[in-house]
This record gives sequence, C-alpha cells and structure tokens, in this order.
Amino acid sequence: MTTLVPGTEVRAPRGGLTVAVLAFAGIVVALMQTLVIPLVPQLPTLLHATPSNTSWAITATLLAGAVATPVFGGLGDMYGKRLILVLCLGLLVTGSVVCALSNSLPPMIVGRALQGAAAGVIPLGISIMRDELPPEKLGSAIGLMSSSLGVGGALGLPSAALLAEHIGWHVLFWVSAALGAVVAGLVLAIVPESPLRTGGRFDLLGAVGLTAGLVCLLLAISKGGDWGWTSGTVLGLFAAAAVILLLWGVWELRARRPLVDLRITARRRVLVTNLASITVGFSMFAMSLVLPQVLAMPAATGYGLGQSLLVIGLCMAPGGLVMMATSPLAARLSAARGPKVSLMTGSLVIAVGYFLGIVLMGGVWQIVVFTCVISAGVGIAYAAMPALIMSAVPASETGAANGLNALMRSIGTSTSSAVISVVLANMVIRFGPAELPSLTGFRVAMLIGGGAALAAFLIAAFIPSGRDTGNLAPVEAGTATRAR
Repeated sequence: MTTLVPGTEVRAPRGGLTVAVLAFAGIVVALMQTLVIPLVPQLPTLLHATPSNTSWAITATLLAGAVATPVFGGLGDMYGKRLILVLCLGLLVTGSVVCALSNSLPPMIVGRALQGAAAGVIPLGISIMRDELPPEKLGSAIGLMSSSLGVGGALGLPSAALLAEHIGWHVLFWVSAALGAVVAGLVLAIVPESPLRTGGRFDLLGAVGLTAGLVCLLLAISKGGDWGWTSGTVLGLFAAAAVILLLWGVWELRARRPLVDLRITARRRVLVTNLASITVGFSMFAMSLVLPQVLAMPAATGYGLGQSLLVIGLCMAPGGLVMMATSPLAARLSAARGPKVSLMTGSLVIAVGYFLGIVLMGGVWQIVVFTCVISAGVGIAYAAMPALIMSAVPASETGAANGLNALMRSIGTSTSSAVISVVLANMVIRFGPAELPSLTGFRVAMLIGGGAALAAFLIAAFIPSGRDTGNLAPVEAGTATRAR
C-alpha cells in the first residue's frame, strides 16, 4: 500500500529551483561519464597496465550504472527519492576521491564503478519532478532533465581535455568530487523529499538476481569483441544471463514486494516504450563512436580531419546545447499531440541526421551540422520516454519504472558499442604499419545508426495512443494513507 510519511505535508513546490538543481545534478553525472575519455590513450602508461585491462575503467562504469538505475529506483520508491538521490551523489563523490588518489588500475576500477552507480540520479530526478510539479510544468521539466545527459557529455569532453592537458589528470577527479559535493548540498537544501512511499521490505534477492543477470549480459556484450564472440567465456556469460534472468523473473512474479513489478512493465504502453528505448539508445551511441574517430583520423587518409582532442570536444559540444534547446519543443509537442508522437518524431529526426551524415563527412562544419540534427532528435525522444512510462504506471512506482527504462537505454548503448566496434574493426584500410577504419566502414556504421532510429520509429508506432495524463499529476492530500 502506498503511504505518506508522517509529518510530511503537501506543499507548494519550489518548482523552478527544484528543476534547476535536479538538472544540474544530471549534468554533473553526465560529466562524470565522459571524464576519462581524454585519458583513454594514456591510461596504460598512467596506471601501469595493458590497454585491454585499462578498458575496465570504462566498462566498470557502464556496468555499475546499468545495474544501479533500477535498484536505486526501487529503493527511492520505498525509502524516499531524495534520500536515495543523495546516496547516489555520495557514491559519486567517494568514487571520485578514490580515482583521484589512484596510481594503479584496481583502485581506479573501484572508483569508476562507484561513479557509475550515480547514474541513478537522472531517473530519480525525473520521478521527484512527477511528485512535486504541477502537470502543466512537468513536460518541460522532464525534457530539461533528460537533456542534461547530452549537455553534460558535450561539455565534459573539452573541459576534461583542457584540465588533463594543462593541469594534470588527477585534478579531473578532484573537480568531479567537488561538483558532486556541491550538488548533494543543493539537493538537501532545496529539493523537497517526496511524501510518497510504497513501504515494505527491500527485495534483496531480486536485487542480487538482477545484478548477476545484467552483469553477465552486459559483460558479454561489451567484451565480446575482445574475447571472441564464439569463445567459451562469452557464450557461457550469455547462457548464464539467460538462466539467471529467467529465474529472477519467476521470483519477481511471486514476490510480495518485487524489486520490479513485471506485471506493470508488461503493460503494452510500458513494454513497447522500453523496446523503443533500446533502439534509441543504440542509435544515439553510434554517433559517439563514429564522429570522434573521423575527426581525429589523419588527414592523409583522404577522409580523416586530423583534429585535436580539444577541437573534437568543441565539435561535439553544440549537440548537447541543441538537446537542451529542444526540450521545450518536445514538451509542447507532447502536450499537443502526446509523448508517443514526440518519440516517433525524435526517432525520425535522428534517422535523418544519420543519413545526412553518410554524405556530410568532408569537413568539420558538416559534422557539426548533422551532429546537431541527431542531437535534436535525441533530445525530443529522450524527453518523451519518461513521460510515456509515467503515464502508464502508478505514482508509487515511478522510481523503479524510470530506472528500468534507463536500463533499457543502457542495454542499447552497450549493444551499439559492440556492433559498431565489430563493423569498424572489420572494414579497415592499411595506413603505414597500422590498420584504420575505412570510410566505407564509417558510412556503414552511420547507416546502422540511422536504421536503428527507424526501428525505434516503427516500434513507437505500436505504443497505445491513450494519453493517461491523469497519472502525471503530483501526489495530492488525501490520495494515500499516512504511515503509522
């Protein structure tokens, strides 16, 4: 039974400040995701390890983020979304400090995993917005929160490159720790705690099962290219993931207080939206894999642009700003036509951007243009997905539902990384002693990204058209029972 915590009263929300703080929190978490990208070529030297081992500094973050989002979403529904959000930020600060003090690989992996767990901030922030904001302001707030992913990522790359080049790589993590601490303080000072609780006992076995299944699945996807797709390790991980997740599903259907209510997630509106989220996540991440390589590749290849890491970051930055600029447009479109239309529109814009990119690779300005088109589509689509999810689930389940939706996008990005990496590794040219991805390989990767966006468009067409706007209203006095 949903309860209101004793002593909490429904108040006039501090809407503007709450949204600003939550969006800032999302930007800081996204900044953390791109923090080590400028360091990737230097990590083997800095950490005294092989390149294959140092890749765990990125893999650990992705795995931790994928696992943490649904788990922390469920905890937020049970014990308070602001409380769990602050816990996520505490993990970000702790992980940043561990990385800042690291000079070897093992503590770096631990620190990056702790940072990755902070990915739960964004779905929790969206759930808080639902509890606190009036319906007429919720759409634009969700769009702004969703766009924080792109803004943080776009600003993070050039900023990290500057700091690493001119000050030192450890300072990146000290800055991350400081930003996390500032955001945690702002959340405690400004963001109100939701009075809504589901109560009950935390489904520890469900959390362990989901974690084990996802680690096996995502590890096989992300490392399959390195270990060999037909190797015993990878096939064993896929088999283990299938068995564990099947048993986990059986447990969740029988549990009195499941971590994820599979009956709700099986609703057509939720299920189809989550399927579309996988393909949108796949399409979005393909750009991140292709464009930096095209910009960085030597001009002597005939298609590379020979740009520095700082210029690459600056080329990607406008896309993040476009994502933020399109969030009000996404909100207006959703209000007028429904979030289903917004998701379909965003997916179509992404596809157009990729197909433009197939022919516009001859100059920096061309790449900036189609990057902005793709980013505009991502901004519209990402703003629509939480609205679709929240219109189909009870207010008490928004944390877990948004966390699961974020997990679907993570599965999409991990799969995209694996597929695009295979394409670029097998379509190469000889450049001196090295093999580099060919222009055809890049175009095929862009075609795959555009195809995934079209798949998202087609999947979204099967989402039921019911608006269900009533479910987006914040908790009102008298709609739940107070906890005794």
